[in-house]
Amino acid sequence: MTRRFDCAVASGRREGLAEAAAAVSRGELVVLPTDTVYGIGADAFDPAAVAGLLRAKGRGRHMPSPVLVASADALSDLVTELPDRAAALVEAFWPGALTLVAAHRPTLDWDLGETHGTVAVRMPAHPLALELLALTGPMAVSSANLTGHPSPQDCDAAQEMLGDSVAVYLDGGPTPAAVPSSIVDLTGDTPVLRRAGAIGAEELRRYLPDLTEAG
Repeated sequence: MTRRFDCAVASGRREGLAEAAAAVSRGELVVLPTDTVYGIGADAFDPAAVAGLLRAKGRGRHMPSPVLVASADALSDLVTELPDRAAALVEAFWPGALTLVAAHRPTLDWDLGETHGTVAVRMPAHPLALELLALTGPMAVSSANLTGHPSPQDCDAAQEMLGDSVAVYLDGGPTPAAVPSSIVDLTGDTPVLRRAGAIGAEELRRYLPDLTEAG
């Protein structure tokens, strides 16, 4: 049964976070607000749950889900071979709208899709998202929309698209912006801006002078 919680009310926030964390532990899907758009999330280490997330969105494995974390410290638990300058990016832009792509640790028991040994990681700047992530650990989170439809800025739009495929909806009110996070790929010799989003290329070049732009 799908449940929705008004997290603008203290009691709704407490109950909603508890129910969402329990749903994630059961391998179910939740919808949560972030500092960019609403996201649909699952336990990053539950392959069946991640497959359910992709299925709910109508998305193939060739478009794997990013992972959200509650703290910058969690990054080192997930990735390896991270260049030294990544620390400057994390210091400058986390929590915030910057997603970093790096090689994930080969010992991790997960299946996010066809990642080719990489993972896209972000620490969002939204208190409700961070509270949930602190309870669940890293979550696979993608925009809470059907593939090909606009990313939702409110819980109503997310629920209209995803319906009963989601166990818990956390309504945190409208998100600040519809602009997605910027994605920087750090897996090669030269960093690449894979998606231009909330943080522009010129701002990123203050920390990555050799940043190139994809396409």
